[in-house]
Amino acid sequence: MSYSKQEGKDRIIFVTKEDHEAPSNAELIAEDPDDPYEEHGLILPSGAINWNCPCLGGMASGPCGEQFKSAFSCFHYSKEEVKGSDCMEQFRGMQECMQKYPELYPQEDEKESTSSSGAPETEPTTPNQDSTPAPVSAPDSSPVSHDTPPTESPASS
Repeated sequence: MSYSKQEGKDRIIFVTKEDHEAPSNAELIAEDPDDPYEEHGLILPSGAINWNCPCLGGMASGPCGEQFKSAFSCFHYSKEEVKGSDCMEQFRGMQECMQKYPELYPQEDEKESTSSSGAPETEPTTPNQDSTPAPVSAPDSSPVSHDTPPTESPASS
């Protein structure tokens, strides 16, 4: 015998094996195109932004949600020749907010860092046994062996 109980906002329903085996008697309701809770994607039929769209990844909420909404709205409704070029202040405000919360909004990929020259540097990787290293030109123009991985020359450090 199945039963249900209410715990706060949640309703818990316990069912038996027999309940699961019986055919469903649920009635399907035709979709209402004007239902405000229906998922329509990022842009609603009215042209407004759907801030609840999962495609935003929660950016519209959280400590920088208002700055994100401001910048994204400005970009969405921008009429400039270069779309969004009139939104620099809003995007700057969003970026400044995000920099205050690096644990929520990481600035870099874990494997990349920015050098003093501004060029990204990647960590050295060791080739696995299945891959063949790319040929490297040696200063003495001697042939390159593909049996061992290339070594860094002192000039490339």
